[in-house]
Amino acid sequence: MKFIVIGITDNPQPFFPPEVMETIRKGKAFSGGRRHHEIVSHLLPDDAYWVDITAPLDAVFERYLHLAESLSWEEGTPTVIVFASGDPLFFGFANTIRRKMPEAEVTTYPTFNSLQLLAHRLVMPYHDMRIVSLTGRPWHEFDKALIERVLKIGVLTDHEHTPAAIAHRMLDYGYDHYKMAVGEHLGHPLQERVTTLTLPEALSMAFSTPNCVILYSSHAPKPWFGIPEAEFTLLDGRKKMITKTPIRLLTLHALELSRKKVFWDIGFCTGSVSIEARQLFPHLHVEAFEIRQECEAIIQENARRFGTPGIGVHMGDFLETDITALPRPDAVFIGGHGGRLKDIMSKVLTVLSDDGIIVFNSVTSPVVATDSRRLFEEACSTLGLKQEKAMRIVLDEHNPIEILKCKK
Repeated sequence: MKFIVIGITDNPQPFFPPEVMETIRKGKAFSGGRRHHEIVSHLLPDDAYWVDITAPLDAVFERYLHLAESLSWEEGTPTVIVFASGDPLFFGFANTIRRKMPEAEVTTYPTFNSLQLLAHRLVMPYHDMRIVSLTGRPWHEFDKALIERVLKIGVLTDHEHTPAAIAHRMLDYGYDHYKMAVGEHLGHPLQERVTTLTLPEALSMAFSTPNCVILYSSHAPKPWFGIPEAEFTLLDGRKKMITKTPIRLLTLHALELSRKKVFWDIGFCTGSVSIEARQLFPHLHVEAFEIRQECEAIIQENARRFGTPGIGVHMGDFLETDITALPRPDAVFIGGHGGRLKDIMSKVLTVLSDDGIIVFNSVTSPVVATDSRRLFEEACSTLGLKQEKAMRIVLDEHNPIEILKCKK
């Protein structure tokens, strides 16, 4: 099959070059969103077939195949002409076609996408703008841009990820140094509107759809590298219940997080390891587990304090937690085990990726009867895990720490 994908704006009187008009005139099968049909219906042939692009998309492509088989095609190649917003290759439908039907021939006729139009309305250079789509997508890439201190972020929104919801998330995690520009119905001569406002102002503003957002700032606070323990909210103020900064950084190094995708922190307590990992490696998907219910408020407070949205928090006994729906980890830190280290490691192995790493910090203390290193070594032997050379660290007057590491 062949697809010709034509980009349009919200202008109810679209202008197309002669080549595109001739393509439309000769077309038989057309497709697009219902809003697109309202814009171009007066240009279509009287006997045109139209396929609405609505969820589920598999049904849409089944209709394309049905038209290819049921209609007669003078030129021999079944061709669907698709109208799409802006640039069809910019988070657009041409990408969906290439994914669903990789053998199909695709031709595109792009126009400005919505973020380009908004930048032009603002007379704002956009070559340095990070683009994030929240249209039917989770917050992860948006959070990543914030944590990386990107100064100019273009955001494609949807009914859930509205300008107000975006502003709320940013203010919640301390990213209050941005301004927001919102473009509504860009390209429509009567309905287009561009609004520039502060994030607090955006909280109470409602915008019509479709809209898009550009966030911009002239500065960004400097990120931490090794957050001091004193900066964290602690569990009952207990200074011993947190991984010390140098140990934390060495632990993250042992986990090889720069090359990993999904990190699990089991027994997070204050959340210091999860938060440091999220800040240093914003690409990571971080899932944190803790049995003590009072720690949930602590990690949330610390995550907001250090600007690290997107950490998945799971409360309860890890051995009783349903982990089947979570992304498979390729790096796991066990910060607490309650004497059940082997059982925890065994459960981790049911989901750990083939190149996965487990790291555990063992404290050598004359007052602690249990030899945690021995428990770790016994678990590795029983479960068939390959141990790597331990790192032994003595920090100030504290008991020695051994950073233990194993792989599948």
